[in-house]
Amino acid sequence: MGKDIIIRSMLSEKVSMTPSGFVADQLNPEQFVDRHELFFDKILDIHSSDITGVEGYGEFDEECKPEYGTCREFLIDTFAENKEGYWYNWEEMFETTVLEREFFEKYLQEMKDRIPYCEGKRYLVYNNTFFINMITDGKTTVGFPDWSRSGICDFLLDFAIMDLNKPYLHILELLFEHCKKRGIIIPDFKERFLCMAYYKGIDTLRWHASIDDTESCTSIMKSISELKNRIYAL
Repeated sequence: MGKDIIIRSMLSEKVSMTPSGFVADQLNPEQFVDRHELFFDKILDIHSSDITGVEGYGEFDEECKPEYGTCREFLIDTFAENKEGYWYNWEEMFETTVLEREFFEKYLQEMKDRIPYCEGKRYLVYNNTFFINMITDGKTTVGFPDWSRSGICDFLLDFAIMDLNKPYLHILELLFEHCKKRGIIIPDFKERFLCMAYYKGIDTLRWHASIDDTESCTSIMKSISELKNRIYAL
């Protein structure tokens, strides 16, 4: 059975893997704000999926099996120095790229400190909620065609990715108000969001540094460094 078929069997029937419409990245800020509840509800539908029988954490392999037994193992091993493939010996980048060791290690530790809040929080996650990967008709539908990065993790990961992608849209603040309006209670929301955001933030920072994208690195570092003040102001 193919990966997409297995994922389809887990998904809520409310989630579309073959949407029609246009790329959500085409929405301007005002248009997104007008539709943000539609986006949030459709992403939350992903997280309501049935993952009975799926154990562990991390991105799915081709058989939809996560690699790690715990959230801690998943998050920390992402930054292992000796992983085979693209990231083998990646710490050399501290000497050869714009990646700053002090900044990176500071927020890696911030992530580690908050892992206990996320441990045990297991949901199907799209893990690819950049606006270029979501399709909408702008009215009633938001769909998700590319499940190559999907897996099991704290569901706040999907919202942290959106916020990292376009921090000027204030996804964090809109989500907090959305949950309050809908009566959605998320225990330890702030610490869990920070953990997921620091995880994805420094991972994305590392990637942009690897391709010498200095402009994006500067933007990501700014977003990461401002996040704690934003979230504790809620």
